[in-house]
Amino acid sequence: MWLKVAIVLLFIGILISLSSGLVFLVKDFNNSRLRTLYSLGTRITLATVMMGLIVYGFYTGQLFSKAPWDNKIHGQHGTPVITEPKHKQH
Repeated sequence: MWLKVAIVLLFIGILISLSSGLVFLVKDFNNSRLRTLYSLGTRITLATVMMGLIVYGFYTGQLFSKAPWDNKIHGQHGTPVITEPKHKQH
């Protein structure tokens, strides 16, 4: 659960950084280049961390969908299949 919350918070941080970069680019005339560059660096860092968390979530199985139609695609993560043991012939 904490992983999904962290991903959502990082996404919100990316949106805030994107909007602040736009404000710096449009309204700030004196030092807009440097502040826009810092905003871009922040956005890239947040996006990299978010992609890392998404990859980690898929790798550990915390972000798999539990929708019924996904059992066909990700059958190994759905209900387990029980097979009967083979009988030996004498």
